[in-house]
Amino acid sequence: MNLKTGEDKKKNLKLGMFLVTIGIVYGDIGTSPLYVMKSIVAGNGGIGGVDERFIIGALSLVIWTVTLLTTVKYVLIALRADNHGEGGIFSLYALVKNCGKWLIVPAMLGGAALLADGVLTPAVTVTTAVEGLRSIEVMNRFLGQGQWKVVIITLLIIFILFSVQHAGTSKIGKAFGPCMLLWFSFLGVTGVWMIFNHPAVLKAFNPLYAIEVLFSPHNKAGLMILGSVFLATTGAEALYSDMGHVGRENIYRSWPFVKGCLILNYLGQGAWIIANMNNTALQNIPDLNPFFEMLPGMLRPVAVILSAMAAVIASQALITGSYTLVSEAILLDLLPHLEIRYPADTKGQLYIKSVNNILWIGCSLVVLIFRSGHKIESAYGLAITVTMLLTTVMLFSYLRSVKKRKVLSFAVLLVFGLIEVVFFISSLGKFLHGGYFTAILTLLILFIMVIWYRGTQLERKYRTDLKMQDHVASLSALSKDESVYLMSHNLVYLDNAKDIETIDRDILYSILDKDPKRAQAYWFVSVNVLDEPMTMNYQVETYGSDCIFRIRLNLGFKCSPRVNVYLRQIVQDLQCSGELPLQDKRYSIYGKSTVGSFKFCVIHKSVPTKTELSVLDEFILNAKYAIRHVAGSKVKWYGLDNSSLIYESVPLFVLHSKSDEHIQRAEGEKKE
Repeated sequence: MNLKTGEDKKKNLKLGMFLVTIGIVYGDIGTSPLYVMKSIVAGNGGIGGVDERFIIGALSLVIWTVTLLTTVKYVLIALRADNHGEGGIFSLYALVKNCGKWLIVPAMLGGAALLADGVLTPAVTVTTAVEGLRSIEVMNRFLGQGQWKVVIITLLIIFILFSVQHAGTSKIGKAFGPCMLLWFSFLGVTGVWMIFNHPAVLKAFNPLYAIEVLFSPHNKAGLMILGSVFLATTGAEALYSDMGHVGRENIYRSWPFVKGCLILNYLGQGAWIIANMNNTALQNIPDLNPFFEMLPGMLRPVAVILSAMAAVIASQALITGSYTLVSEAILLDLLPHLEIRYPADTKGQLYIKSVNNILWIGCSLVVLIFRSGHKIESAYGLAITVTMLLTTVMLFSYLRSVKKRKVLSFAVLLVFGLIEVVFFISSLGKFLHGGYFTAILTLLILFIMVIWYRGTQLERKYRTDLKMQDHVASLSALSKDESVYLMSHNLVYLDNAKDIETIDRDILYSILDKDPKRAQAYWFVSVNVLDEPMTMNYQVETYGSDCIFRIRLNLGFKCSPRVNVYLRQIVQDLQCSGELPLQDKRYSIYGKSTVGSFKFCVIHKSVPTKTELSVLDEFILNAKYAIRHVAGSKVKWYGLDNSSLIYESVPLFVLHSKSDEHIQRAEGEKKE
């Protein structure tokens, strides 16, 4: 009986994760039927400018593009390149960064392009779904000739979407899962229904038709048709990035169902186009969308509602993927340390408020600037071709240097690299029609990454570490020197250095040289985030003294780093063990206490007015500190908002006079 119950639970768990996976991962690629065939037909002059052979060839291109790029490259190869269960281009870089310093370039550029895509995806999918209302006569009359009502509805949906992100992807996935299951089932059933009317479209499974259409005189777009075909794979990179949210095995189980439904719907749209390509009434419809037009009138309201839900879920896939990318970029010192929350009990499900707000503002601006799905499509896709191409370069390094699979690595580089270069060139054809927006957005994000990465390198170059043991005597003497004013019972510095034998020169300079700061105990605290959700422990090094303490807080990723709270508990522990003398705090509203007062000293690095830096390096450091100021102080991150704080600005490095420079007293001055 117990065995059966265990098996039932296991089945329920698999079904539940199947729904969560569909709800989180496949939203982006799942909405591609809304605009792929629409874009292909529009690029060839409309429904009146196509014939059967062209449509079958275009369908063949779509089928084999999805098969090669999504199934083979990402599902079968890329998902194997995980970093402790996490996927995405930054996770992949973490695996190969020791294989060559140059790999930081494709990592930053690819990551910036994917984050830019995260801004465009909600805009294009939601706008296209809302425009589906025009396929319903009553709603078309309500929307009128202009686009302002479409824009308002789209902005409202996007606002609601970003407002619920704090709930966590697990809860959202459970809510979206059944909706997405219904959506994919709808795609598959309506596709099969139309295929029965024209089964000849099944010839599209023959890849020869795909090759033929590229050079066919009936293909008026030539190789530029690939820019539209590529839209069918835009969710592949997000699929890889979202692996940490749902796990690789759940993607393996769900992808065959998802791909089958997508292919069936593409074939169904193709069958409808072939059957109606001579319909003059359809030829007069501006911006015709085969996905909605192929459905009978009674099903179109259902299709609009389902497509709107799917569009929201498509946006969700990119949003959750963006959170993962940003968190990985922070760990790689490519972006400033932002506050990360973990709404669920798994580390892969996270929420970053500042990223959420930036994406929301960016999506809203895209809708306001372009106003129609057709125009946004022109900007869409270019960024993702860049990311896919650079992911291929890094997969080559991973397979060749880490996995030692040289033959496979070169096969991946040649096959997928060639395909993606062709797609990239074809996508450039949309540059002046909206692709420029993607390029500007990508370069802006890349600029921030380059500044932060190079600025961190410069800080490490000019950082001076001193041996802690050499200064223990001075700190102990200052602590007991009653001739110096007692600033606080406990003086705390935050230091992220992993080597407990050394300490940043600026910290010791702040205590000993910059108005000596006397305290009964000096604390140097660092925080280490663990993979477990609720683990809390600490390690301590005293250097053989009773007034100097190096504390390493080991906190689970769901634990708030409230340093001031934990430090009071640690003080009590060390007093009980006899390692820290009792502190005499006589005056308090809570009565006399053996735990004294605390002051936290926060040191900010700054660039001296006159430096020996090059103009470029000085600009990079000043830019990094400006970005840090906007991104927020580490005071909030460490939970020190309400603590007694001391802020100090110290130069990144100290300028020393040249040995031959010596100022002399002016001649003739009267001496007294």
